[in-house]
Amino acid sequence: MSEPPYGPPDASVAPRYTGVKTFARCPNIAEPAGVDVGFVGIPFDTATTFRPGARFGPEGIRAASQLLRPYHPPLDVNVFDGRSIADLGDLAVTPGNAARTADQIADQLGAIVSAGVVPIVLGGDHSVVLGELRAHAARHGPLALVLLDAHADTWDHYYGERYFHGTPFRRAVEEGLLQPDRSVLGGMRGSLYAPSDLQDARDMGFDLITGPEMHALGPDGWATRVRERVGDAPAYLSFDIDFLDPAYAPGTGTPEVGGASTADAQRLLRAVAGMSFVGFDVVEVAPAYDGPGQQTALAAANIAYEMLALTALAG
Repeated sequence: MSEPPYGPPDASVAPRYTGVKTFARCPNIAEPAGVDVGFVGIPFDTATTFRPGARFGPEGIRAASQLLRPYHPPLDVNVFDGRSIADLGDLAVTPGNAARTADQIADQLGAIVSAGVVPIVLGGDHSVVLGELRAHAARHGPLALVLLDAHADTWDHYYGERYFHGTPFRRAVEEGLLQPDRSVLGGMRGSLYAPSDLQDARDMGFDLITGPEMHALGPDGWATRVRERVGDAPAYLSFDIDFLDPAYAPGTGTPEVGGASTADAQRLLRAVAGMSFVGFDVVEVAPAYDGPGQQTALAAANIAYEMLALTALAG
C-alpha cells in the first residue's frame, strides 16, 4: 500500500483511462490519517422529489475526472503539489431513509473531519448536506454557508416529510449548525409555488441572491459580497449542479432553465480564491439523464477540481 503524501500516478507511465476509477486518479485510501484533502462519495438519492439517479453521481463524477491534470493555469497553482490528496471512497447510507442516512453521514464524515482532512463530497442528492454540516459544526461550531444552487432548499416539509433534498438548510438552522447572518445563497431561479419559497430563506437571515441578480453582479461582485458576509466565520461551500443551466448540465434531478454556464461557475469559484473553507460538496448529478458526452458529470468533476484548487490557495 502506498504511504502519504498521496497523489495521482504519473500519466506518462500509464494512460489515464486505465485503473480503478477514483477522483483524478488519486489513490483509494481507507483511513484518513495522513490525508490533507479527501474526496468522499455519498451515493444517496431517495430524498429526491422529481428525477432520481444521483446515487450514481459519485461514480459518474469519478469517471469524468480522469482527464484532470495537476496544474491550474488561471490560478497558477499545482493542486497536488506538497499535499496529500486521496479518494476516501463512499460512505455507508440507508436507501429510503434520509433521516438515518444523515446520522450515518455525520458519524462517518465526522471521523474524517476529526482527522484534519478537508473533505470534498461527491453526491448524492442535496439532503446529504445535513449530515455533512453536523460533522463540520461538531468540530468548528456553527458555519457560514456559501451555496450555489437553483433552489434555496429551506422548505419546512414536502409530502409531509421533513427530511428531503428541499429542506436541509432549514433543518440545519433549527439544529444550530449554520450562521444565516454570515451566509450567502446564490443562483435561485425558476417557477415557484409562492413568494415564500424564497422569502422564508431571507426571513431566516440568509442573504439570498437570485439567478438574475447573480448574472448582474458578476464573479467579482458576488465574491465581494461573499467575503464581506462570511468574514472570519468557518465557511462551507455547497454546489448543486442544477445551478448550471440544463444546456450545460442536463443530468440532474430538478433542472431549471436560465442558469449559469460551466465557464460562469468556474469564474465564480475562482473569484473566492484565498478564502478558507472547512469543506465542500458538489451534489445532484444524475448520470442517467446526462448526454452521450457525460457533460454534467464532466462539469461536476471540474467544479470539484476548482474546489481542490481553492484548498491549495486557502489563506
